[in-house]
Amino acid sequence: MSADLRIGISGWTYAPWRGSFYPHGLPQQRELAYASSIFRAIELNGTFYGSQTPSSYGRWVEQTPDDFVFSVKAPRFITHIRRLREPEAPIANFFASGLLRLGAKLGPILWQFPPNFRFDPALLEPFLALLPHDPDQAAKLARRHDERLRSPAWLKTEGVKRLRHAIEIRHDSFRDPNFIKLLRDHDVALVCADTVEWPRLMDLTSDFAYCRLHGSEELYRSGYDEAVLDRWAARIRAWLSGEAMNDGEFIDKSEPPHKKRDVFVFFDNTDKRRAPDDARTLMAKLNKSSAG
Repeated sequence: MSADLRIGISGWTYAPWRGSFYPHGLPQQRELAYASSIFRAIELNGTFYGSQTPSSYGRWVEQTPDDFVFSVKAPRFITHIRRLREPEAPIANFFASGLLRLGAKLGPILWQFPPNFRFDPALLEPFLALLPHDPDQAAKLARRHDERLRSPAWLKTEGVKRLRHAIEIRHDSFRDPNFIKLLRDHDVALVCADTVEWPRLMDLTSDFAYCRLHGSEELYRSGYDEAVLDRWAARIRAWLSGEAMNDGEFIDKSEPPHKKRDVFVFFDNTDKRRAPDDARTLMAKLNKSSAG
């Protein structure tokens, strides 16, 4: 069975993209449909800033093709405000808020930690243990929601497959083999975040790879030239094929099992309109190599 590659963008509602990435005159309510006709995955980042509703998730499902997934950014209330303390009810609320209505279009869930959040095994391990990995676990957790939901809880799991989780760290204290072991023990991926400001680690800790390309020279702004995209394409080919990939920085030097891995890559260098073009260029490079 071949591994799946999904390259996309982080978010889709950006005014500077109108008339450049989006055609002139395209109604704003058609932007998701247009973007999802080009990319097979998009990071849903409105969920990071506030709770959503089942109707919103249902609308996003309707506007996207069948073979499409959303990576969903978990609420900052859990990661940035609560900072993983007493996480059960907020996580239950997140899963009951309509997330499961994405069905088969529910891709990895992204948990982004703030830059001043340090590695604390005593805090991280119970959090990781809470994360559901199948629909039944997700529904069971969602039933523990409290009264803070904006709409009635959505507990149906039709179409939902296995649930995947990825963690993006932004503090050097996570350069610790014990952190990598925790992720592997709980089958959670480490996000490879390409940025000059935070650690860029390539350790594989789950059966998929998850990359966020924020701009390697200037955060959220700088684009990727041909040579850099060629390098990323080589890394992705190795992950997809199950070959060893040694181009990067690693914390745990023990070799993970060589197996084909699904790969998710999202361009988040949005400030200068670079994300859509860089994503399409990388897609073309990988499509060309697979065709050849």
